[in-house]
Amino acid sequence: PAQAAVAHHLEACDAVFVGAEGVMENGGIINKIGTLTVATCAKAMRKPVYVAAESYKFARLFPLNQKDLPEALAAPACSETGAEAPACDYTPPQYIKLLFTDLGVLTPAAVSDELIRLYS
Repeated sequence: PAQAAVAHHLEACDAVFVGAEGVMENGGIINKIGTLTVATCAKAMRKPVYVAAESYKFARLFPLNQKDLPEALAAPACSETGAEAPACDYTPPQYIKLLFTDLGVLTPAAVSDELIRLYS
């Protein structure tokens, strides 16, 4: 699998760019499975992780770990085997350097402030 070779490929990179299915109130993201693995390796190799996401993906959710993901995202059944396999994972804000959004460039800590502005 591609994730098994992530450390090998990160050596040649200056930074990591990912998208997001959702941006949580704490600045963490929900994205396709494997994003947390890539972000963890990037942090270990001192490579910054940048996220590109539109502000309509901001959500007033505050997951603390993988088990806090909405059930619809956490474990859909695999069509081939019928076994449950997660489609998405949660990447905590400590792995993210900056978020590039239609509202500007934000730190993970600034997401909560932007949510307050959006919903007030």
